[in-house]
Amino acid sequence: MNLRTTLLLGLLLALIGCSKLTLEHYNQISVGMSYDDVTRLIGPPDRCDDVMGVRSCDWRDGERSVHVNFLGGQVLLFSSSNLK
Repeated sequence: MNLRTTLLLGLLLALIGCSKLTLEHYNQISVGMSYDDVTRLIGPPDRCDDVMGVRSCDWRDGERSVHVNFLGGQVLLFSSSNLK
C-alpha cells in the first residue's frame, strides 16, 4: 500500500469511529430547535415514528442513545441514555 492509500484508510477509520452521540452534542439540543438543526448536530436518526403530529426519533450507537420528540418540526422533549 502506498502512503496516500494508507492515509486515506486511516482517515476513513477515524471518521467511522467518531460518533456524534456525545454528551457535548446532546447538551446543545434545546426545546424549540428544528429537526434539521438536530440532524446536523447528531446525524440522521436510526428510526422515526409519526403519530398524531408528533415525530418521535431515536439515535443509537451501541448502548448510547438519544430520543427526541418533535411537534411541528421543533423539539418538544428529549432524553438520553449512557452518553459520555
